[in-house]
Amino acid sequence: MRPRDVRKALENALDAPVPVQPVFLWGPPGVGKSAVPRELCKERDLTLVDIRMSLLDPTDLRGIPAVVDVKCDACKGTGGANRDCKTCGGTGVRTIAKWLEPAMLPTDGKGILFLDELTSAPPLQQATAYQLTLDRKIGEYEVPEGFYIIAAGNNLTDRAVVYPMSTALRNRFTHINFEYNLDDWLEWARGAGINTYIQAFLTWRGGELLFNFKPEATDKAFATPRSWEFASRVMAYFDPGIQREMLDGTIGAGAATEFMGFLKLQEQIPSIAKIFAGEDIVPKDIGLKYALISALVSHAEKAQQFDRLLGYSLSSGLPREFSVLLAKLLISKNRMLTTSQPSYSKWAKAHQDVLLVKSS
Repeated sequence: MRPRDVRKALENALDAPVPVQPVFLWGPPGVGKSAVPRELCKERDLTLVDIRMSLLDPTDLRGIPAVVDVKCDACKGTGGANRDCKTCGGTGVRTIAKWLEPAMLPTDGKGILFLDELTSAPPLQQATAYQLTLDRKIGEYEVPEGFYIIAAGNNLTDRAVVYPMSTALRNRFTHINFEYNLDDWLEWARGAGINTYIQAFLTWRGGELLFNFKPEATDKAFATPRSWEFASRVMAYFDPGIQREMLDGTIGAGAATEFMGFLKLQEQIPSIAKIFAGEDIVPKDIGLKYALISALVSHAEKAQQFDRLLGYSLSSGLPREFSVLLAKLLISKNRMLTTSQPSYSKWAKAHQDVLLVKSS
């Protein structure tokens, strides 16, 4: 299931009038299993209780016992008529062990109780989730009605630290295979401010470089949606002289080589200054078109430059898909500055079908 649909499933579960069964998100490292519930809670102003099951001991979730005094039920706290209650010895008080619930578990409000890395927890620790996932309680603790339980983990074939899940625990979930999706990631990237060169590069190269994880490979780094987000930070905060090596260690040498080659296309693109000045120059090579679009957006800072690029996308003969990409990247950089330009209304009129699909 693609990320957009996983999000829809979580929204449906949160909006259900009664608590529904938990879901388990299965997927390889870095595809965004943890990001979807985190961003959903942030957007809805909900509480996310993120419990990393692989870091817990069995008692961490169950709690620990404490010795407490309670009123004797047999004599209702009186000790008996002649202080002869056999249950409490005539004291009216019984000493019992009461389980103290962990502070990390929610007690009120609304949100998601997220049991992350569940398959990385040993079987004994996984067993502590049996009652929690089925009965929404563990011992004396009960999950608040406003919370939805989900879990996530890697597959055995991913060569991560993974333990088999028992059939008893598996039968407590609705299972979803979390799949990466380039369109969903690019839509997220535009809102998250991911480097425009990375967005243009992956639009050009497609999903094969968004995610190239191979469990049998021995490379330390590989490209995933998560590692491309890290790569964006490399481009933003690290000195250009060391960016190549940093990218090798973030997305893998192969992906880094192709991305750096894409950046070198900037040396062959038409003059950015001439296009901003009003010339309608469009290179013929498709790779240069992608490189030019990302460079134009990267250099656009002022309102008139945003307006010029929107006009350029209409007047230059730029193919439709590149016109749409240019506008999307401008909106990603500054939505208000883009949509307030005079040329935006003309662009919107010429691309109504795109806006109807993508504007929500």
